[in-house]
Amino acid sequence: MTHETKPLNVLFLCTHNSARSILAEALLNQIGKGRFKAFSAGSSPRAQQQPNPLGLQVLEKVGIATDGLQSKSWEVFAAADAPQMDLIITVCDNAAGEVCPVWPGHPATAHWSYSDPSEGAGSDIEKLEAFRQTLLAIKRRLELLCSLPDAKLAQALLQSSARQLADA
Repeated sequence: MTHETKPLNVLFLCTHNSARSILAEALLNQIGKGRFKAFSAGSSPRAQQQPNPLGLQVLEKVGIATDGLQSKSWEVFAAADAPQMDLIITVCDNAAGEVCPVWPGHPATAHWSYSDPSEGAGSDIEKLEAFRQTLLAIKRRLELLCSLPDAKLAQALLQSSARQLADA
């Protein structure tokens, strides 16, 4: 992809859009270097849902901006005036098993399973460590995605390329 080419739009989905999908959105926008534009949403965010403060803390600690991160419903991205996605990645098993909206443009899809760091019990330090470990796991796959040659990111190959990274 050259700099004249529009970035690939990637939507990360989770159930509540408060932890894993937010981490993935912020990370890809940081490391995607203009080749990718990341978004996140939830299949059923709770009323007044906000990004998990521990997730925001972990992102800030590694120097990733958290401005503008917010929890939202996936319906936002199914609307006619929404940005058209090239790739949609579910990052939690619950969202992967749900019936998704019909996405404009029929984007490629993949599922990358991560445990929910917000479900862990323990001390605040242990909970923060769970978020840090999840961030590192997501980062590893996103770095692989970002390192793919342009040919692997072409629409015809994007789905198989993203799905192969689920085993990485």
